[in-house]
Amino acid sequence: MEPKHTKLRLLRRFLRGSIPLFLLSIFAAFLVTFLEMVNPQIIRYTIDSVLGTEASSLPEIANRLIRSIGGRDFLRAHLWILGIAVAAVAACSAIFRFINMLFNTKAAETLTKTMRDLLFSHIQRLPFSWHMENQTGDMIQRCTSDVDVIRDFISEQLTSVFRIVLLLVLSLTFMFSMNVKLSLVAVVSFPLIIAFSAFFQGKISKYFTKCDENEGVLSTIAQENLTGVRVVRAFGRESFEKEKFEKQNVLYTNAWMKLCAWLTYFWATSDFISAAQVMLMIVVGSVICVRGDMTSGELVAFIAYNAMLVWPVRRLGRLIADMSKSGVSLSRIAYIMDSEPETDAPDASTPPIEGNIEFRNVSFSYNNERSSGIILDRVSFKIKKGQTFGILGATGSGKSTLVHLLNRLYPVTEGEITVDGIDITKIKTDYLRRNIGIVLQEPFLFSGTIRENIGITSDALTQEDIREAASIACVDDAIESFEKGYDTIVGERGVTISGGQKQRVAIARMLTQKTPIMIFDDSLSAVDAQTDANIRRALKSRIKDATVIIISHRISTLMDCDQIIVLESGRIAEQGTHEELIEQGGIYQEIYELQTGIGEEAEPNG
Repeated sequence: MEPKHTKLRLLRRFLRGSIPLFLLSIFAAFLVTFLEMVNPQIIRYTIDSVLGTEASSLPEIANRLIRSIGGRDFLRAHLWILGIAVAAVAACSAIFRFINMLFNTKAAETLTKTMRDLLFSHIQRLPFSWHMENQTGDMIQRCTSDVDVIRDFISEQLTSVFRIVLLLVLSLTFMFSMNVKLSLVAVVSFPLIIAFSAFFQGKISKYFTKCDENEGVLSTIAQENLTGVRVVRAFGRESFEKEKFEKQNVLYTNAWMKLCAWLTYFWATSDFISAAQVMLMIVVGSVICVRGDMTSGELVAFIAYNAMLVWPVRRLGRLIADMSKSGVSLSRIAYIMDSEPETDAPDASTPPIEGNIEFRNVSFSYNNERSSGIILDRVSFKIKKGQTFGILGATGSGKSTLVHLLNRLYPVTEGEITVDGIDITKIKTDYLRRNIGIVLQEPFLFSGTIRENIGITSDALTQEDIREAASIACVDDAIESFEKGYDTIVGERGVTISGGQKQRVAIARMLTQKTPIMIFDDSLSAVDAQTDANIRRALKSRIKDATVIIISHRISTLMDCDQIIVLESGRIAEQGTHEELIEQGGIYQEIYELQTGIGEEAEPNG
């Protein structure tokens, strides 16, 4: 897949709405940095000129202010004024630091919201095939942990670059103005820190990638086990799943241990170089001060500026290290954003849909190539408006694939599917799907009440509309028997109701759409034969104009259909009404006899 977004372009897109807040944060940081430069100068002036006898080297505006209140002698007699000045500068610095953190936090959370909104919106528009190819746990990890890594890098590291640059410039300006030789001693460690930071960047990036990938696998295992907890319990697979999780957790932990080891080497080396620099500067500064080339006040101020200087230089090293991690996370998020969403043809329209369907020599394979294996091979049939159409076939024969193609969940490899004579690729996808109601073989119910699950298709549905749909689906009586009726909480994925009830609630949900085309993908498999018959009878009497497609393994479910096809290995093996297929004496008749027991009864008399 050719990337559409460079990292810089993707960041710009994510930062829309956050940039003004980040700029205000940076401006406040500039003021904090400037104020931090003032106090060392006040302390230097106090030691050298107020307590000592050295001539003042303050800016002229500061000298005028001192003369206006009585000069050095006045300050010497009122040292508390200098104390208040230091406290006032510190207080202003604290206020602007608070403003900096406030706007930085707002900007960071705005950035996080923008990123998650864009990711979720994009994922919602990605093809069904993309969701089948990518693990849910890994995608969740990309949309949470990786988003947090990028947010932390921008809010904590990238925005501080501007303050670091200003701090470096101001600190070095003051330091070189006081003593050039000692300033050179202070900056001698800079190339070393930058060099080893660049070396460690590659190592940290490599191991962070491994950590991210292993966390994605771990999230997938956890997500699958939480989703399939009933299957795990039913087959007594707790120990197996526990071992699988622990094995992956060991890989994840080991990857983090290696990453932490490299980070430890990085910070230990950085600390050693910084400590050596401070020690060297104090020793050299003391010698220079003893020789008389520097005043005591200048040395104290110099030490203060050097302390300020060590932090940004080390922060610059951390910036390089964190850039590796954020680069990996940005690449993982870019994979999602670069995935092609579903798109409509330029001439796609929203024509009235009545329900006439035709498959013309339709073939399908998952990679759009015949060489990769054909799921459907040159399938052709017609369904007229208002007909009930049955599909029978063994597992893997392509039954569900047929309706997925009709709903454009997958693209057709060869051939054409039309609705009312219009190729479905010329119909807007969302419009087409709004006019095709489908109940899947494994219906999904959301956490919430039964009322919310049935009425999820429209906010305009009334209680009467919901009950009418539930009545047709033969689930109204069951719901009313619950203590809270339609306000019963079904639980995540509908775990608190039976399989048959779940299927009927899903049928009721689909019926509220009142679509001209309705598909039942083996969605009556969990109900008994009598309920199955009642639902089909209700559908036939109350929804007469809709085109209905029923996929089932039960002959009794299909026998009243206007037309039935039998699929075998992706091809139509037989087609006709129930009576016609019985007369043909093929696959359909064999299944019919097997399910009704006619063959077994006839054999002894044979």
